[in-house]
Amino acid sequence: MGKRPAVERREETEDRTSKRAAFDYAPLPGTADEMVDNKGVVRPVWKNFLSHLSAMPEKDLAERFARADRYLRDAGVFYRAYGSSKGTGERAWPISHIPVLIDEREWQTLSAGLVQRADLLEAIVADIYGDNRLVEEGVLPPALMAANPEFQRPLAGIRPASGHYLHFCAFEIGRGPDGNWWVLADRTQAPSGAGFALESRVATTRAFSDIYAETPVHRLASFFGAFRDALQGMKHSGDDRIAVLTPGPANETYYEHAYIARYLGFMLLEGEDLTVVKGRVMVRTVAGLKPIGVLWRRLDSAFADPLELNQNSHIGTPGLVEALRAESVTIVNALGTGVLETRALLAFMPTICRRLLGQDLQLPSIATWWCGQEDEREHVAKNIEKMVIGPAYSRAPFFDDSGESVLGSSLRAAAKDSITDWLRSDGPKLVGQEVVTLSTTPAWVDGKLVPRPMSLRVFAARTASGWQIMPGGFARIGSAADVAAIAMQSGGAAADVWIVSDKPVERHTLLPAEGSFTRNMPGSLPSRAADNLFWLGRYIERAEGALRILRAWHARYAEAADPSQPLLADVSAYLSAVDIDTAAAVPETLLRHIDSAVYSASNIRDRFSPDGWLALNDLAKTARRFHVAVAAGDDASHAMTILLRKLAGFAGLVHENMYRFMGWRFLSLGRYIERGLHMTRLLGHMSGPEAPDGALDMLLEIGDSVMTHRRRYNVNTARLTVTDLLALDPLNPRSILFQVNEIHHEVEQLPNALINGQMSPFYREAMRLHSGLAVMTPEGMGAEVYQRLERELEQLSDLLAQTYLG
Repeated sequence: MGKRPAVERREETEDRTSKRAAFDYAPLPGTADEMVDNKGVVRPVWKNFLSHLSAMPEKDLAERFARADRYLRDAGVFYRAYGSSKGTGERAWPISHIPVLIDEREWQTLSAGLVQRADLLEAIVADIYGDNRLVEEGVLPPALMAANPEFQRPLAGIRPASGHYLHFCAFEIGRGPDGNWWVLADRTQAPSGAGFALESRVATTRAFSDIYAETPVHRLASFFGAFRDALQGMKHSGDDRIAVLTPGPANETYYEHAYIARYLGFMLLEGEDLTVVKGRVMVRTVAGLKPIGVLWRRLDSAFADPLELNQNSHIGTPGLVEALRAESVTIVNALGTGVLETRALLAFMPTICRRLLGQDLQLPSIATWWCGQEDEREHVAKNIEKMVIGPAYSRAPFFDDSGESVLGSSLRAAAKDSITDWLRSDGPKLVGQEVVTLSTTPAWVDGKLVPRPMSLRVFAARTASGWQIMPGGFARIGSAADVAAIAMQSGGAAADVWIVSDKPVERHTLLPAEGSFTRNMPGSLPSRAADNLFWLGRYIERAEGALRILRAWHARYAEAADPSQPLLADVSAYLSAVDIDTAAAVPETLLRHIDSAVYSASNIRDRFSPDGWLALNDLAKTARRFHVAVAAGDDASHAMTILLRKLAGFAGLVHENMYRFMGWRFLSLGRYIERGLHMTRLLGHMSGPEAPDGALDMLLEIGDSVMTHRRRYNVNTARLTVTDLLALDPLNPRSILFQVNEIHHEVEQLPNALINGQMSPFYREAMRLHSGLAVMTPEGMGAEVYQRLERELEQLSDLLAQTYLG
């Protein structure tokens, strides 16, 4: 007999591989599983993936997973964890490397249910803030709405300018033991996770690039492209800007806010960046006030306007609600839509759907009973062991509410009367929800696939053609078999979701089609961003100046081992005057300069390259390590050299990669002003007639100009030659005049430098400083001149802040 066809042999091998994987992988009893059916047979959509996975050596898999982790680390993907024993801070995005695979046909059914639900949520919120017939007709209990902290009364009667309250929603869904999907929670306030879904996709494809390339997985770019076009269509005029409104860097998902803004090409703003003028929302920019037409908000409604909503908010914009009344701005999603996330509302969704849409829910909610009604309260009491009891107004699913919910089975020891009394007295504040056993999906743990509970977060965007469901999203994977371990604050992880077709899929991109593009100039620079860029430049130069002085000091200390030696004592006095203590090899002040640079950069993550961010953080970590591990003298001098190289690497990345627009100019101005101040102070202290021996040579070393001095001057080091080179040489990038020349050049390019043909006060001051220094000679440079220059540079910095950063 001849050989069987290769395809036949491969199918048999894949079948054996799948059976072996299914045999090794045992789903949890009483649960559905995403990879194998209830008979233990691998689902068809998983077979190709498993055949590749089973053929990979464990070392190869480890390397693949490391590639994914490295990508997330290099991209700086993080979320912020609160209230843990480890304290508050940035945590690496917890990737679960094995994706969740779902067949396209099943996804289409699921998507139809989610589209219906998005329409239903739109109808509900329109009624709540409009005619209020649901309450009037008794479909929604008045008490449930009246006590709801998410119901924003000042917004009642305000219709959105776009005609819709909802434009971007998310749904937390899970599969039950019977294989059917349930909605666990609706996300309409400021849904997070879409950016993390993108990053999870990139990380997972780094691990399984070969499998992904040959698998017809639906791409995500078309979803974001359609939503971006929809937001563009909401602008009121061509001058309007679109912005992502963030609570700021302290928010747990700030990374995503910056990522989405950068990915879609929108401004990233905070409440303080905005002001309302004559009913219009304006952004403060270095070129003046500019109109905002669309705000994709990522902060809760109550904090958006301290004038009419939460008066204790420090992150909102006074007058924003008034702008909504004037219909001059569209907010995505509309303020007040957080009311839809209320857990108790799930109890009324089937009835509301039939009332408003005339349909049954295609995708049911998790069974919920609001205990503010007698019949429902009695049902919960009778079935307490099958219930989860939680806060009625919570917006989190039962497994993600920070322990606010309690399993009814844990109340078995309590007397029945006491449970009934509790539900009666606190009933309006409580809901009972059916205990749900979520389906499991494979996760790689200790070298093998194990089942872990999961929920999916799926996103819906309103586009020109109606609601579009993201073909994927991300799955939250439990760290243990317990459903409560799904929450990321409890150690859960996130997995990419692949929607797999049985035919080739289109490969979309957000880039314009070849041969058809418009070169758009970057948007106006917000004043707050300019402020952070300016101070980033100053702190970086301040750190470099301190490093260069400390390296020179420790190099000489290594030779003399006597800090009382005149030159060392003199430089120590100078350093003490600028709050740098030479008693520590790596002083705290230096660490503060670097940390301040990191903080400034963290406020402009949407304008900062991942490479630059990594380089800056690496510099900060290395400095912290040296602070506790380096001794004075030669070791400290070597440590300063390492830090200078890392700082130079960061500066090089910024110099080579940053677009030469307004942001670049403010960063550069910060650097030039700080470098000018550094050299002015040093020359004023170390170049006078009272300076100790060796001071001029040390000056040249600190100014990185030793070789240049030897080539330019045919004499030994002298006060006039050092002054000429470090103060007045226009070609020396370390000289004061070089900094002033560059300041003059950058100031000419700033907005409103000339107003009706006249110089602005800031431009005039820069011109005066430049002209005065350009005509100076080395002989005329003395202590008084340096003191005057220092004052003028500080005044120039203050004037810049008053003109552009206020």
